[in-house]
Amino acid sequence: MTKPHAPPSPEEIKEKHDLEEALEEGLEETFPGSDPVNVTQPAPSRADSHVKRSD
Repeated sequence: MTKPHAPPSPEEIKEKHDLEEALEEGLEETFPGSDPVNVTQPAPSRADSHVKRSD
């Protein structure tokens, strides 16, 4: 038997809301498009070492 699932914390709710907003903004900025939206940025490769990125 499993334990009942605890309700999400306020931090989890805010994090999910922020993620949903970022996804929605990405959809709006790239529409129409054929590729799915990706919220995360991949790590730079060695070939990208000359590119300066802000954190």
